[in-house]
Amino acid sequence: MISRQWKGIAKSSDAQRYINHLREDTFPTLATIEGFVSASILQRTVPTGEEFLIVTAWESIDAIKQFAGEDPVVAVVPAAVQAMMLEYEKVVRHYSITETYGAC
Repeated sequence: MISRQWKGIAKSSDAQRYINHLREDTFPTLATIEGFVSASILQRTVPTGEEFLIVTAWESIDAIKQFAGEDPVVAVVPAAVQAMMLEYEKVVRHYSITETYGAC
């Protein structure tokens, strides 16, 4: 399995709106892709706003390409999300999931 990780800092006033976007748009779209496993939203307050780390798990890089396109390291950041962000990563990180233990 592969973990795909992306980070952005949202304006504090847009933090809940961003979470709603993930819940109502992004995650339901991911759920329709064969090979998608799970998604998590990690959040913390930083001096400039609300930092988010979005972590998704996938069965393969081919499954990720169904979401991200041919170059799977390019971040998928729709214009609506860009407007909520103070800064965000243009590329993502992929890690092989070597082992998992327990449940959150």
